[in-house]
Amino acid sequence: MSLAAISAASVLAGAASAAVEPAPLPQPATAAPTPPPDARAFADVFERGKIIFEVRPRYEGVSQDGLVNRADAYTVRTHVGWESGSWNGFKGIAELANVTHIDPVHYNTTINGRKTYPVVGDPDFTQLNRLQLAWTPGRYLTTTVGRQRILIDDQRFVGNANWRQDEQTFDAVKSDANYGRLRGSYIYMWNVNRVFARTLDWKSDSHLFNVKYAYAEPLLLEGFYYDLRFTTPTAAAKAASTATWGAKLSGKARVSLFQLAYNATYARQTAAGTNPSRFGLDYWGGDVAGTFDIYTVKASYEQLGGDGQRGFATPLATLHAFQGWADVFLTTPAAGIRDANVSAMLKPRYKSKYLHNIELFARYHQFYYQQNAGSLGSEIDLQATAAISPKISLTLKDADYFGVAKFPSRNKVMVGFEYKY
Repeated sequence: MSLAAISAASVLAGAASAAVEPAPLPQPATAAPTPPPDARAFADVFERGKIIFEVRPRYEGVSQDGLVNRADAYTVRTHVGWESGSWNGFKGIAELANVTHIDPVHYNTTINGRKTYPVVGDPDFTQLNRLQLAWTPGRYLTTTVGRQRILIDDQRFVGNANWRQDEQTFDAVKSDANYGRLRGSYIYMWNVNRVFARTLDWKSDSHLFNVKYAYAEPLLLEGFYYDLRFTTPTAAAKAASTATWGAKLSGKARVSLFQLAYNATYARQTAAGTNPSRFGLDYWGGDVAGTFDIYTVKASYEQLGGDGQRGFATPLATLHAFQGWADVFLTTPAAGIRDANVSAMLKPRYKSKYLHNIELFARYHQFYYQQNAGSLGSEIDLQATAAISPKISLTLKDADYFGVAKFPSRNKVMVGFEYKY
């Protein structure tokens, strides 16, 4: 083959090779790999999370017959924490709580030994308030484990007692299920972080069940069973170990220009766990309320039974909300108690730059023993609340209890602000 032919063949071979293997296109020097979807979703846990920051300074003053000293408690509660966004159905909360008094301790916290002063149950403390992880795998179920708030219904039997500066929380597993009009909750509780700091907390081996069926807006059916077994070896914890089952009917309806609402509850309580007593006590409660425009009136009745040795117990309730803000009957008398009360609430339309969402509330209680017609005194409660800004609220409260033998008269004045970030 001639030299010219060989050269021509080499040129054609090179051209063919270039056609088969083209040179790669240049890539931008700044290109970065796209994170996988799971990594982006996990990052959203932090980006969509929110800071928890709440401050509640408060004054509570108490004068009580039989005690020479007046209680004056200036305290500040602070909650600091973080709530995550959601990732694959998981969501977490971590929160610390601190309560500090800002004056000499001129009040009985129940654990400081100052028994010549009336009780204001707000001791100083710093502790973990909540540490929980919730999982919602779908539309019908949410399970929460860890230290958490648990509020059941109107908190008559289980609540967080949030009026006290140390709110009540629970170390528990809580599962909430819903399907259409049916809702149910199961709770296993191994510790109760009560409102007296860590000193008087209770160990627990308790199971709680609550089921609701919304037949229609005028009729909500509810059943519950609370098996409370406290394993802390104290007389108070043993006496509070009870099994309570009951049912409730509630609903609301509009009649002409009025919004009507009602509740009716019955419960039966017996001893459980290490409780040394044997008893069977009844609870009856009901109320009817009517709202017209900015006015609401309500009539209520409660009866907690007693057998002469002990009264019907609600150790996990938000007790301050029931039977008067003077907190005289946090423990049911051994002869039981009946509480007939009426209340009125007004929501004025008044607004200003620094004051809005005003609510005015008044309630009158008349108390009697359940076992007989003997009087347990009466009480007048007054409250005014308002928003100063979207993040700051104001509360003014006054409670006057007019007592009888064994239950001395007392007056409480409460002034507080709350800031929520």
